[in-house]
Amino acid sequence: MSYALLKMIHVSSVICSYSLFFLRGIWLISDSTNLRQRWVKILPHVIDTVLLTSAIALAMAIQQNPLQNSWLTAKVVGLLLYIGLGMVAMRFAKTKRTKIIAWVAAQCVFIYIVLVAITKSPSLGMG
Repeated sequence: MSYALLKMIHVSSVICSYSLFFLRGIWLISDSTNLRQRWVKILPHVIDTVLLTSAIALAMAIQQNPLQNSWLTAKVVGLLLYIGLGMVAMRFAKTKRTKIIAWVAAQCVFIYIVLVAITKSPSLGMG
């Protein structure tokens, strides 16, 4: 598979993943019954599997190792934090306030991950 196609799949799955996470957060805040729909519980896992698979394939295609490239390490650590905050927001938080805080924090981490991908720098080119 070509680098261009892999990157297109990766970027498209990033957009889909974030859009669905954002929408689920809006539904969470508004106490929407949409959160209980079957597709809402399944589709994020499908999209995120494509996202992770394409990320690994891209790293292999450009011969980048997250243990040797600080920008890729930052993306992986950011991803783990994003997943953790998403789990708090969507599952584990007991209060609506905590859910919203975790949801907003996850979005901040997402923005950081995207900026690291663009700048190829964990300090976003500022250091």
